[in-house]
Amino acid sequence: MQAEVIVSLSKIPFLSQVPEEALAALASRAKVIKFPKKGMIIAEGDQTSSLYIILSGKVRVFGSNDKDKEVTLLIQEVGSYFGELALLSDEPRSAAVEALEKTVCAAISKTDFIHWLKLNPDVAIALLSVLSEKIRFLTEKVKQMALSNVYERTIKILHDMAEKEGDIYVIHNRPTQQELATMVGSSREMVNKVLKELTKGGYVTLDDKSLRIENTPPASW
Repeated sequence: MQAEVIVSLSKIPFLSQVPEEALAALASRAKVIKFPKKGMIIAEGDQTSSLYIILSGKVRVFGSNDKDKEVTLLIQEVGSYFGELALLSDEPRSAAVEALEKTVCAAISKTDFIHWLKLNPDVAIALLSVLSEKIRFLTEKVKQMALSNVYERTIKILHDMAEKEGDIYVIHNRPTQQELATMVGSSREMVNKVLKELTKGGYVTLDDKSLRIENTPPASW
């Protein structure tokens, strides 16, 4: 399992240039944790401060208000990570994370990470760059929610999730309509209506768990 953790750590942008010996030292501090489907990994407002790397499964990062209205910030799968903001802050968790299916994570505590970082100070600059990117992403997300309508937000999210394959874009493991609705910040019924119109217009094709963007959808609806 440690070898798997080392490989996963090496794929994290701010750790990609770290020598394998140093990564092995960090991996030795990781605790492997299993979460059931719908299991809560992080609750918004928690005082926990570990970095999590997804070894298997899929998670949803989301925020909510006091009326239990939720908005999904992103869906993350194997090889991705979350919780890095807490490594350099004492603030409560700003978002919640739940497992969308059975998920296994490697967790590295803030204390262990900071101790390791002092031995590998060059990583700090790369980490700050990644944190800046995360802040920009969240700022853009807020702007989308405030300034775009449901159709525009849906199109943006579909393009962000899709991978270019030749002349089209493909989402191989597309989210459910409910998952997409929480990402957009709308109702499932409204997202369903948007997808039907995109399909009817020949812009999008749905096939099993994939979604293909065959033609560029109109910018507005």
